Amino acid sequence: MHRYRTSAAGFTLMELMITVAIVGILAAIAYPSYSEQVARSRRSDAKAALMDAAHWMERQYTVSSSYAAITDSSLPPLRSPLSNYYTLSLGTASAASAPTASAYWLRVVPRGTMSNDRCGTMSIDSKGLPTVSGTPGVDGCWNR
Repeated sequence: MHRYRTSAAGFTLMELMITVAIVGILAAIAYPSYSEQVARSRRSDAKAALMDAAHWMERQYTVSSSYAAITDSSLPPLRSPLSNYYTLSLGTASAASAPTASAYWLRVVPRGTMSNDRCGTMSIDSKGLPTVSGTPGVDGCWNR
């Protein structure tokens, strides 16, 4: 009797290695872009939190006609998950500072996975002027 041998179905080792190499190249190209989009999204949330805190400061000024009594502990807390990436405090992009009777500075300081963010600390003052401590500057971080 003759036995018929059926051909094996599947991929060869070479085909699998080529596929893994292609997937690796695509992942190496896509991951930095994905990481930057995540960072931009978190920065956008931080800017929104700064604006919310600025509105809160204005409401406090309406009540007491002064910003001087406001401290870091009296600021509204950041909502979770943003609180994992930023800390809200009083101060400029470069240093902590207490508010005066007629002016304040709010800032969000990156922490956790955002601690090495290229934009660094972002801040806004009582006149609505934004600043950043990172190298891209206001146009590269705040206006994007």
